[in-house]
Amino acid sequence: MIRTATDVPAEERVVNAALLIVDMQNDFVRPGAPLEVPEARATIPAIQRLATAFRGLGRPVVYTRFLAEQSPGLMWLWSPQCGPQVKCCWEGVFRRYEDTDAELACTAVIDELAPQPGDPIFDKYGYGSFHDTDLDAQLRGLGVESLVVTGTVAQICVEQTAREAFHHGYRTTVVSDGVSSFDPELKAAALRNFAMKFGWVADTETVLGWLGRPAG
Repeated sequence: MIRTATDVPAEERVVNAALLIVDMQNDFVRPGAPLEVPEARATIPAIQRLATAFRGLGRPVVYTRFLAEQSPGLMWLWSPQCGPQVKCCWEGVFRRYEDTDAELACTAVIDELAPQPGDPIFDKYGYGSFHDTDLDAQLRGLGVESLVVTGTVAQICVEQTAREAFHHGYRTTVVSDGVSSFDPELKAAALRNFAMKFGWVADTETVLGWLGRPAG
């Protein structure tokens, strides 16, 4: 009998798991942000619940931040907001958003999901969180065998990161209500494709159940 991904017991899907929160930064999430993803704000409660559960289990909560290159390159071509006129996700740049009185660091993780002391944070200059970072080495050092992935944008940095996780040997679950997009059809396609060949897609309550922390 051929074993398929659907046959893998729930506890094996999240064995020695870490929660990965991808690019939940001011310049993507806050109202009026240069690359605003309005749906990202709706995912905050789900990500908060997962972070609380992982910390309660003593499991890692890991963050990534997208930093735009401050010199011409392909990123400026495909995301012009990352160029010098707007400086989206430029390190050291502060801006005021529609829901803030003070200027905030545009690359910072939003306050609602602020990393706690000791939470690993990985900066990247592209879509994938494993590319040109030491994320893999750090995860292996922490004994991580599987990843639960949340964040934004679903069909860009989240999908690229989750696919890279597969190729690095991590059992990976993308949280359907914990990822966001500016295009519902692209998000749906990305999740459907990921679930076919790369990993699992499940909602927050299902993942909490796998962890032995059912929502209540």
